[in-house]
Amino acid sequence: MPGQRIGSVIAAVFGLIYVLVNSGPLPTPWTLTCRVLAAIASIAVLVAVFRSGLRPRHRGGQQGRVFGRAYWFVVAVEFVALFGGARLLSGPLDAPEAGVAWVSLVVGTHFFALAVVFGQRFFHGLGGVITGCGVVGLVLAATGAGEPAIALVAGVLPGAVLLGFGWWSARRAEPATGQTTNA
Repeated sequence: MPGQRIGSVIAAVFGLIYVLVNSGPLPTPWTLTCRVLAAIASIAVLVAVFRSGLRPRHRGGQQGRVFGRAYWFVVAVEFVALFGGARLLSGPLDAPEAGVAWVSLVVGTHFFALAVVFGQRFFHGLGGVITGCGVVGLVLAATGAGEPAIALVAGVLPGAVLLGFGWWSARRAEPATGQTTNA
């Protein structure tokens, strides 16, 4: 499967997970609404990816193997930062409500490195938005905002952004016949 398709599938899955996991603190009708909309959006991204038989446009960047050594290095650093920071927030800092914001900060930051690894400049935009959500979530946690506000800004919103980027990426690829899509 070409890298662009894989990226859209990853965005669909992780965007959905972000919303499912982090919408819990919202008031009940909003939790259900966010989860249903995220499920529909995730399915729409997956349908767009698989239905059109996408292949990536060649815009530079890494060719051949999609997940090389540099990718796995970024993932390893991300893993250590995620779990180290979460343990610090849950333990000595006694701020477990900031965990979702920390996750968004780390996930957003990892997109800057992936932009370089894959030669995809649009990852900088994705990384900037998700990192910004994480920073705002950390500020909300530090100022004593309630868990629903932190979950919405640092959890649900980044999930929606991932779903949107997954959709956009799926729609900007070429179909297998070589014709461009109506993006």
